[in-house]
Amino acid sequence: MSSSPANDEDKPRVIFLMGPTASGKTDLAMAISDHLPVELVSVDSALVYRGLDIGSAKPSAEELARYPHHLIDICDPADSYSAGRFRSDALAVIADIHRRGKIPLLVGGTMLYFRALLHGMAEMPAADPDFRARIEARAEKEGWPALHAELAQVDPELAAELHPNHSVRIERALEVFHLSGKTMTALRAEQQKDSLAQHYRVQQLAIVPRDRAILHQRIALRFERMLENGFIEEVRGLRARGDLHPDLPAIRAVGYRQVWQYLEGETDYPQMVAAGIAATRQLAKRQLTWLRRWPDVHRIHSQGAGGETRKIDEMLKEALKFIG
Repeated sequence: MSSSPANDEDKPRVIFLMGPTASGKTDLAMAISDHLPVELVSVDSALVYRGLDIGSAKPSAEELARYPHHLIDICDPADSYSAGRFRSDALAVIADIHRRGKIPLLVGGTMLYFRALLHGMAEMPAADPDFRARIEARAEKEGWPALHAELAQVDPELAAELHPNHSVRIERALEVFHLSGKTMTALRAEQQKDSLAQHYRVQQLAIVPRDRAILHQRIALRFERMLENGFIEEVRGLRARGDLHPDLPAIRAVGYRQVWQYLEGETDYPQMVAAGIAATRQLAKRQLTWLRRWPDVHRIHSQGAGGETRKIDEMLKEALKFIG
């Protein structure tokens, strides 16, 4: 990136629209597109994968035709996408959007990706397959919560961010400490900061619920609609490829893991539905935990003071007032 303008108001703008799953982020982003010269950029670790459509709540073909999104369907499910790769891709897209005279509007709920883009990435050691095999063998015997507790002893700050069953990040954090002798928290602190705010004026919005119970109802209803719309058939098609397995990030995505286990015969249908809804609620809880600590963000409540669901036009008016 080139050096940033001295005056923050003179910097090109980047807009973030964050929030938990099922909060209405995509609907609000599309509504903003009708009023401002923005281009939408997806910030979602599932939407990057081709073929993960129904279970990821990917916008429909009609919606994408009217409101194109960058960074959707850019990766095969057999590959692994990462926060570092997202940052590189997003920075290139942001620069291209500005060259077209538009404003990038980044919308999604993968908070790790937002943080990587905002603050940069630490240099981390390469993966160690032998160490990972040992960790996964221990996890099978002791359970991921035990390894999460071990991580909390060496890196309490990172452990506090992670669900005790967040296997991918627990494994990686223990691996980094084993290989480098430093925690991921320490490596992040050492990194050469290349903050997005050095180069852009970042305006941050987040949709948040007043009543989490209403969000939980939306999550359950949406998961049931996904099943009605062919989610099981979608996962069956992914399994039929023959080159995918449950340890891939795409198949570990919320909902996909639970339907895959059902198709493997590990659970019955009611158990799968309950597990899928519970996993989605846990995801929303983690997203809201991130957002509670997130600085410089304007929060838009998805319910009114009386608990009623706010109409998109009302939320749009508040968003436009903030971002101008």
